[in-house]
Amino acid sequence: MVNPIHPSKALSRRGFLAGTGATALTLALAACGANERSASGTGSATPTKGGTLTILQSATDINWDPAKSQSMAVTSLALVHRRLTTWRIVNGQEAAVVPDLATDTGKVSADGLTWTYVLKDGLVAEDGSAITSAQIKHGIERTFADSLSGGLGYHKALLAGTKGYTGPYQGKHLASVETPDARTIVFHLTKPYGDWPWIASTPAFSPVPAGDNPATYTRKPVASGPYRVAEYKQGVSATLKRNRRWSASTDTIRTALPDTIVVSMGQDESVASQRLIADSGADRNAFGADRVAAAQLAQVTGNPSARSRLATASAGPLLYLAINVERVTDVDVRRAISHAVDKKAVQAALGGSLGAAVASTYITPGVPGRQEYDLYPTSTSKAEQLLKGRKVGKLVLLTANDDASVAIAQAVQQSLQKVGLTVSISPVEDDTWTERATQGNGSAYDLAISAWNPDYPSANANLQPLFASSEIGSGGYNVSRYRNPEVDKLLASAAALSVSEAKSQWAAIDKRIAQDAPVVPLVYRRNSFLHGSGVSNFFVNPFPSYPNYLTLGVTA
Repeated sequence: MVNPIHPSKALSRRGFLAGTGATALTLALAACGANERSASGTGSATPTKGGTLTILQSATDINWDPAKSQSMAVTSLALVHRRLTTWRIVNGQEAAVVPDLATDTGKVSADGLTWTYVLKDGLVAEDGSAITSAQIKHGIERTFADSLSGGLGYHKALLAGTKGYTGPYQGKHLASVETPDARTIVFHLTKPYGDWPWIASTPAFSPVPAGDNPATYTRKPVASGPYRVAEYKQGVSATLKRNRRWSASTDTIRTALPDTIVVSMGQDESVASQRLIADSGADRNAFGADRVAAAQLAQVTGNPSARSRLATASAGPLLYLAINVERVTDVDVRRAISHAVDKKAVQAALGGSLGAAVASTYITPGVPGRQEYDLYPTSTSKAEQLLKGRKVGKLVLLTANDDASVAIAQAVQQSLQKVGLTVSISPVEDDTWTERATQGNGSAYDLAISAWNPDYPSANANLQPLFASSEIGSGGYNVSRYRNPEVDKLLASAAALSVSEAKSQWAAIDKRIAQDAPVVPLVYRRNSFLHGSGVSNFFVNPFPSYPNYLTLGVTA
């Protein structure tokens, strides 16, 4: 479980929310909003084939094993590994699920329990072997091995007959994953799940040839994408070269423009930003994998050249205040808190409008099914009216102890004090936050600062983890400990529908949950990324609020 405010090096759902090394978060940065830049910056260069693209990142490792990865479908892992389905990320458009290795996004049975996929013709892996349904099945089965834990595991709870299964390395296989021929793979689920096409876009659905060594596969994986791992220097760099077996005719998502991609690891974020600002030499064909820290946004926006190379999402992951409903049981008190919080003060604490956009819904921007509404506009008078005659004891506000989280907590504290509520901030280490908020019994806090970015662009991936009663404790992310049988049924009903059928229901469920006020949506983080002038097609959409690696090019 990664920290909900600090960025995840795996670039997963709880990742990149506040920016690595987010320090010096001062109100002076609110002035950056006057220089606000659109997310549609597409780079200065004309896309060409060839050259070397350099990725500067602070992380010191990349796990190339799809079983252990939480990497999104548009970042580094997807350059090497294809999946059954993937995401189509187009500048200014909502994300869409599309076929990758498969011919379509799946055919479902009438009862919703069986999904069938057929692989495209002519798929060949890096080692020259045909990519088959058996390789997809092996890739899924190996995610159940204890030694390969850590990756996204939605499929583990959805596939039938997985109880007690520990992977294929002792000769055991899942009956719920069938391969009737080399191109066909059939999945049997425990319940109807309309988001299964999105699940099939997660790393686990990448082909892995049988006979792999799970201890070493991460360093020499067999590529199915346009690039292979040619060299890996632990903690220093990873060099990707073209996979000559990849065929562009079978892949409509990856443009594979650069000849070489070098991931330069262990980079100091401030130094990397300064290199990109200077935009000289090889750095012209580089970009930063880490969000530009708030402390440097003012410098970037004050430099015309750098500002033209800053891509900022119009909105992004949700940062929110969870209200522990088991301790704050009065719904009118929770509604009063929702009205009382000054979201613009939270926005200011994160660098102004360049750092965040004020939030009002639980479903995040860029996710299909979202509708804009604001049930609790900021109003001190409404909050005071709701609190009239009610006795509310001291509220403990749990937060991670990094600068960004504490700044947000202080903004919330000041807002609630204005309506007569007493709030004590409890800043703790990341592991302690996780233990108290997701694993404990909820007795250590009344309020908690948290954040969420879904693993795939579905409203279900926004709402179910945060509000289903099954997600309370045991590592679940229902930090508000919200339990409503009606909402559980609504979530389950919508989850059983197809992506298109469920789309109209998610906004209604969002509003239904908001009536109970278990969470105050504070802001949508606006992630900013910097690139050199030689990088083309560089943009950041609200989802995934991260650059799409798969379509970048450089000046050759």
